[in-house]
Amino acid sequence: MLQDTLTIRNYQKLTDSLVEMWERGYRTDELRLFLDGYLAALRTTNAMEVHLIHRLEQEATRFLYDASNFNTPYNSNLQTEREM
Repeated sequence: MLQDTLTIRNYQKLTDSLVEMWERGYRTDELRLFLDGYLAALRTTNAMEVHLIHRLEQEATRFLYDASNFNTPYNSNLQTEREM
């Protein structure tokens, strides 16, 4: 669990961006590249301590590979209508 406020803020920005990109048609491979680039930028700029970046990477990766994070209410309604 993330506890540092800066790490939490970055996690929220990152996960919001991942969901937005998913809705625009990007898929897992492209989202992983975005995640890697985001983390590389944090490491390069020394914006956060290394252990916090590592923890952020773990949590963001877990978020990325959990398919339930990318289900939108619109998709759920479509699926329900198709099943009827």
